[in-house]
Amino acid sequence: MASKSTDSTARDMGTQQEVIKSCELLKEDGTLNQVGFAKQPLWQYDRKKIKASWHRIKEWDYYAILSQELGYGITFTVSDLSYIGLVAVCWLDFKKGTSIQLDTLAILPRGKTNLPPSSESGTSLYKDKKINLQINVTDGERILEFDVPGFIDVNGDTGLKGKITLRQDPKIDSMAIATSWEENRRAFYYNHKVNCMPASGDVTIGEKRYPFQPDNSFGVLDWGRGNWTYKNQWYWGSASGLLDGIPVGWNIGYGFSDRSSATENMLFYNGRAHKLDEVTFHFNSNDFMQPWQFTSNDSRFEMTMVPIVDRNSAINLGLIKSVQHQVFGLFSGHVILDDGTKLPIENMLGFAEDVLNWW
Repeated sequence: MASKSTDSTARDMGTQQEVIKSCELLKEDGTLNQVGFAKQPLWQYDRKKIKASWHRIKEWDYYAILSQELGYGITFTVSDLSYIGLVAVCWLDFKKGTSIQLDTLAILPRGKTNLPPSSESGTSLYKDKKINLQINVTDGERILEFDVPGFIDVNGDTGLKGKITLRQDPKIDSMAIATSWEENRRAFYYNHKVNCMPASGDVTIGEKRYPFQPDNSFGVLDWGRGNWTYKNQWYWGSASGLLDGIPVGWNIGYGFSDRSSATENMLFYNGRAHKLDEVTFHFNSNDFMQPWQFTSNDSRFEMTMVPIVDRNSAINLGLIKSVQHQVFGLFSGHVILDDGTKLPIENMLGFAEDVLNWW
């Protein structure tokens, strides 16, 4: 159980500690200044304050933009893992049950990718022969522009490019968390997740245009910065959509770092966050396309996901290895808000993943 904060920057919620005021992420000794969760990204990140070898620093921006009604989606990854960098664009066709990814690797970027220190402003930019990707974050908008000339879809159409704008009302709640590892308190995970961002724009593959519209397309952000231990496994799930015209979504996850101070499990309904305690994933690791079950210790998140696409990959570069299954599918079940309101969920598009990294 988390101990009660000795200052006014946080409040104790029983087993979870909510940070309520802005603070520096790290102390001078490299440990976290304040552990817990928040409904806004209240911690101030400064890479220079990390007390660790350069190869332990991991930074990434990840976006997933999905349209359930239109049956397709796209994801973007920009990561700087210090000794390797990965930039990827993945096109998802939910009607055909396919995912096609084109990615590129950078050797020993060591922070030269220059990912922004804030999730709320700045520019992420990467360009080589394979991928040209620019993400501009300003007040209320996240604008993604991209060109992937070597992309080939299942129909043989070549080239993927476009521009998508995600609208983020600065007044809505989101999920932020800062936790450390029990075996090394200087190792930390600082993460900001934003759900239910209406998307507008389009993707062009060959000569075919795929529009994204705010009434049927939503984006999610996974923004991470940290000093990581070598081997970790995590489980993460997310969905965003409309329920009777009202935005609803969730972020669920666990599996690494010391979560005794907080979990990252959170519901979002009409722009407000509703905190969950523990959520557990149940799935067949021998067949990720079997239905997944999700249960919670307080019965506030009970769900089944029927898979559509398993976006999977495996990397083995000796000391650097990764096995990933990001499964997109339809969620059905119910969620319960803080005031006890029960919301039925039926066939809402989202994803859940099982990732094991040696990095």
